[in-house]
Amino acid sequence: MGNCSLKLLHFADAHIDMANYGRHDPQTGLPLRVLDFLKSLDTIVGTAIAEKVDLVIFAGDAYKDRSPAPTFQREWGRRILRLSKAGIRTLLLVGNHDLSPAVGRAHAIQEFDTLEVPHVTVLARPAFLSPDELGLPAQVIALPWITRSGLLASQELSAADLEEVNAGLEERITDLLQNWIEQADPSLPLILTAHASIEGARYGAERTVMLGADLVLPASLVRDPRLDYVALGHIHKSQNLNEGAHPPVIYPGSIERVDFGEAADDKFFVIAEVEKGNTTVDWRKLAAVRPFIDRFIELESPEEVAAALRSALPAPKKMTDAIVRLTVQYPREWESLIDEPALRRYAEGAFEFHLIKRPQVESRIRLPAGQTASSLTPLELLDQYWKASHAAEAETLQKMAKAIIEEE
Repeated sequence: MGNCSLKLLHFADAHIDMANYGRHDPQTGLPLRVLDFLKSLDTIVGTAIAEKVDLVIFAGDAYKDRSPAPTFQREWGRRILRLSKAGIRTLLLVGNHDLSPAVGRAHAIQEFDTLEVPHVTVLARPAFLSPDELGLPAQVIALPWITRSGLLASQELSAADLEEVNAGLEERITDLLQNWIEQADPSLPLILTAHASIEGARYGAERTVMLGADLVLPASLVRDPRLDYVALGHIHKSQNLNEGAHPPVIYPGSIERVDFGEAADDKFFVIAEVEKGNTTVDWRKLAAVRPFIDRFIELESPEEVAAALRSALPAPKKMTDAIVRLTVQYPREWESLIDEPALRRYAEGAFEFHLIKRPQVESRIRLPAGQTASSLTPLELLDQYWKASHAAEAETLQKMAKAIIEEE
């Protein structure tokens, strides 16, 4: 390691208990889907050890469930212990999925703190780690997932300040960060790690983060040139929010595809050579990630339905071991033309096959003779619509609509 350069491995959003698809492995008893996530985790831990990195930052969300089963905690623990035994400094940030909503309850990665595992630090509240605390010639500002109550506790604020805090939460965090950046030693690399949404980040499927109910940090805050690397977690789509500029502001993304929203995304972790004012980023693609295939078809003719459905899917060979979803839209009266067992046989090589049927009902509302739409009030029009399309709930819906309209 040069005077003040640091080799860092950064990953996030492991969600290793994603057992929502598929079968169990007869050998380990673990869901095969969980083994997918563990395989990626093994690649990441193995790389950290083989390439002798100085620091591993995990930017939050070890699990999907706030109270993971002991088996999953054991598997996560085994991997983190490998890093500890290799003497690699490891920071574990607490993410939103790791936090219990109940005040005072332990978070999901508590045991590393409780057991004081060597070289491993769990960051459950905002913190500034000095070179002495890190044991490395670098400094880290850590922002785990921030809840309003958590910020109150960490800043020792009273509930009376709550309204003021809610109004100025972003401002308060900005002040906290700015103070820490100013306190930092300007000759040593400074790393910020946060489990948070950053304004302007893409969620995948081109949805962008807007300022909203979740705490969203302004992009200008994380692009501060006094920072040398920004290690983010929470958003599953890998991206650099400061492309071509310093510092790199990186979401590595989740380590496996979590759902169909990530069907087209490759998965990565990052190795960065961090130096004061100069950082190089190496995106490492996780190769053995299970494919997701997502297809949609709208049936346009009652002829040759079976062939049309098959043609909407890739060849059986392409579906081998993939998680496949086919969404079919069709007029309700063609329901009997869809041969589901035959379709399942066609896709039997898939790891899993989901068929989503969307029958469409053509509902044309006929107005009583002599009435035109323009002669009815909005409430009367709504009443006609509920009776035609939601007969069972028409009365309840109409009451709710009336309340809303009258309130306006």
